[in-house]
Amino acid sequence: MLRGEANEELSRVGKGTPMGELFRRFWLPALLTSEVEAPDGPPVRLRILGEDLVAFRDSSGRVGLVSAYCSHRLAPLFFGRNEDGGIRCVYHGWKFDAEGRCLETPNVPAGAPDIRDRVGITAYPVREAGGVVWAYLGPKEHEPRFPGLEYAHVPPGHAFAARWLQRTNWSQGLEGEIDSSHISWLHRDFDRDTTKQKVTGAQLSADAAPHIELRQTDYGLVYGARRDHEGQYLWRVTQLILPMFSLIPRGPGAFAAGGGRAWVPVDDNCTTVFTFGYRVDHPIDEDELASYYRSGALFPPRTQPGRYQLPDGYVIDTWLPVANKENDYLIDREMQRTANFTGIWGVHDQDRALAENSRGIGGTSPGVADRSFEHLVSSDRAVVTVRRILLNLADALRKGVEPAIVADPELFAVRAISKLSPLAAFDAFMAEYGHEMRASGARAPVPAE
Repeated sequence: MLRGEANEELSRVGKGTPMGELFRRFWLPALLTSEVEAPDGPPVRLRILGEDLVAFRDSSGRVGLVSAYCSHRLAPLFFGRNEDGGIRCVYHGWKFDAEGRCLETPNVPAGAPDIRDRVGITAYPVREAGGVVWAYLGPKEHEPRFPGLEYAHVPPGHAFAARWLQRTNWSQGLEGEIDSSHISWLHRDFDRDTTKQKVTGAQLSADAAPHIELRQTDYGLVYGARRDHEGQYLWRVTQLILPMFSLIPRGPGAFAAGGGRAWVPVDDNCTTVFTFGYRVDHPIDEDELASYYRSGALFPPRTQPGRYQLPDGYVIDTWLPVANKENDYLIDREMQRTANFTGIWGVHDQDRALAENSRGIGGTSPGVADRSFEHLVSSDRAVVTVRRILLNLADALRKGVEPAIVADPELFAVRAISKLSPLAAFDAFMAEYGHEMRASGARAPVPAE
């Protein structure tokens, strides 16, 4: 269990909090490139790490990520005009470019002092890669090079991405991601010949209590779950890359394709989940993309773009799951009796149904989980280890020690794998197949001391 101050420190991400400052040392996914595709198109409202922001693409094609409010009278720039190289506040006409500089103050009388250099707004560096607009929200002097995540560096057409809102603290989403034992239950389909879980391969084995092995690495954690399967072992090796990127293995031997997720805090209570997939051998064609939609394992097929009002009243533009808390995730009790374990369709909806209704602090949900009520077991080793890693990094940063991973983009360049193997020992498995966990052209991952 995680009590009191430690639970708060793990969960809270606002400016000045230990975990919030740690997150601000990394490049984070902010929104999809397709959401700001057109120059001079509509701005998009975001909140990241508790900060209210708007994103827009200017006339030259440059993406800006700036404060949500005009510096004059704090009017919302979402209602502004994106025109002629900047976003213009419709209240009094002040205009700001993608770097936050104030270009015009038309309601200031002629002859008055020029105040433009003093009234710019916050703007953050951005980069587009893998169908995603990435942002760095930390101190300028600590801005790292862009991470070497493989899916962000494949050629155009080789990757896809999507995002949606999960109404929990970011850590609850991440911890579900690295909990391999729940797959055999929460995501179980009764007919193994037609199961959607073939995308991950876990359902190939009837072993519902996997043996868990993990190793801390210089990029985070590598985590092996071993299941018995017809005289061999099914190994699923998941990668956790700091601070909250996950790489999930496909079926055994699916070497050329990869995918995973990122859990980007909106604030303490909500998360933007990014999911991505990619191929290194050839572009993803329409049939393959359609199969991802149908399976529900990588893409949630039932989402729709919309607005969501956060508890404090701020509105964000996001992708909203059709199956949600208000309609009990469209649970079908007959399906639960005859077809799958939950009666809920799709692994993402199944995950959210449990996470968004878990016990929060004060007995409420969504929000920060009250981990003082947990009773953890051996299969929760990855969860416990990741909590410790993140809390130690946040504490070190508070003492002036920067996270080492951000200095070396190649540390992000790893893969998840799944294998049927006669090898029962994790170290022997890693020695045999560890080379397959390197992304194209990357050097081997190095275990932490």
